[in-house]
Amino acid sequence: MQRIDPLRAAWPLFRLQTSRAIEQQAQAALPPYALMERAGDAVGRLALALAPHASRIWVAAGPGNNGGDGLEAATRLGAAGKAVSVTLQGDPARLPVDAAQALARARAAGVSISDQRPAELGTHDLAIDALLGIGASRAPAGALADLIGHLNNLPCPILAVDLPSGLNADTGQAMGGPVVHAAHTLALLTLKPGLVTGIGRDCSGSLWLDRLQVEAFDVPDAWLSGGVAMLADRMPRSHAHHKGSYGDVYVVGGASGMRGAAMLAARAAHAAGAGRVYVSLLDDASVTHDSLRPELMFRPQWWLRPAPEIAAGTVVCGCGGGSPVREALPPLLTHATRLVLDADALNAIAGDTSLQTQLHARAARDRQTVLTPHPLEAGRLLNVGAAHVQANRLAAAQQLADRYACAIVLKGSGSVIAGPGVVPHVNPTGTAALATAGTGDVLAGWIGGTWAQAATLSLATALQGAAASVFRHGLAGERADEVPLRAANLIDAMMRVRP
Repeated sequence: MQRIDPLRAAWPLFRLQTSRAIEQQAQAALPPYALMERAGDAVGRLALALAPHASRIWVAAGPGNNGGDGLEAATRLGAAGKAVSVTLQGDPARLPVDAAQALARARAAGVSISDQRPAELGTHDLAIDALLGIGASRAPAGALADLIGHLNNLPCPILAVDLPSGLNADTGQAMGGPVVHAAHTLALLTLKPGLVTGIGRDCSGSLWLDRLQVEAFDVPDAWLSGGVAMLADRMPRSHAHHKGSYGDVYVVGGASGMRGAAMLAARAAHAAGAGRVYVSLLDDASVTHDSLRPELMFRPQWWLRPAPEIAAGTVVCGCGGGSPVREALPPLLTHATRLVLDADALNAIAGDTSLQTQLHARAARDRQTVLTPHPLEAGRLLNVGAAHVQANRLAAAQQLADRYACAIVLKGSGSVIAGPGVVPHVNPTGTAALATAGTGDVLAGWIGGTWAQAATLSLATALQGAAASVFRHGLAGERADEVPLRAANLIDAMMRVRP
């Protein structure tokens, strides 16, 4: 059994369909009931470790194999001397074969089993959610929904078995009804994407994984990024290097009233390590310096410069761009070798099919692009609503990557980093401390500053820089002393944070 610690390693994620296939292969290779026996043992051991002094442990067991895992755990806990009781929701006569055997074993061991809720639990007790796991195919209703509500109102912590009941294993969204909010979740066999994106991060609590001694896994459907990704944003600096060794970044944005967004992106790019950073504002050519960061340089209407000059740098476009950004996009889409598009640049592209065509054509011309949409911007690019994007964030990010032939950072809880033809990554860091104006501009600038330092031009280096930047951005939010974390302060926090 392992606690999921993304700071130490990346973790493979498996969708429901793949997880079921792995489970079926394991069951075919093992004696009957062996897998459930291992699962129940794992749940029991973790329960004892999490609540060694619990006076009572209550298991809410559902009508499928997730309930069987809970019943087997109850037998183990009873044998360990714990006062354990089980509420079995469903007809005992209709349990699957393995779950029926678990019920018989629990009864033979003297475990208290009924269809009634237990007496009131205290803060030091423990509840185990073994109602649905990945077995749910629709929203919990009736007595199941009532039990989920009861679990969520308990004063004691909840340990979810495999998946908080009511949560979609693939999307991290509610299945249309209530969802258990667990303090801990023990994933069995595989770690599911829904645990680490959408509302899954709020519902799952601390994550644990027990592979149940099954190691023959398929290629993962996604990866949970690890701290090693963050280390990739700092290239070695030899004594012979100079500012030209670390790339130039050009920030194009800052329309009337939104100059600060471009300044934040530029400051972030410089803090990320870019050798030189230039700002080209869209509203006022008379601004010639940044009094807070005088090392930034200003270039009015830089996007109209000759093509070789545009191609030589890494461009971050759209931060505070407003409608004027539309004028700058055609030459940047045509000539920029490395292009990060954020905010109003994305909105302009979403509303203009000619710009969409230019964007898609970039990859075939050996030009690389990173898009950094939030769900509403992603929806505009896909011509769907934000709710549609949030309903399946991994799928939406992959659809964007395939449609526009570029790297995608779909921001939000469990930001998704995707590219055409590659396995996506889900970022594990970040909190609502980052839910303030300007933090997205900081992220776009940091991606640009990180990417500018890469020696090679490829989709792989674009994705690597994006994943590293998103990880660092989120970790700075997690460790912030101030909540919310103001965007200008976020830049310094990102410089200081270490995995």
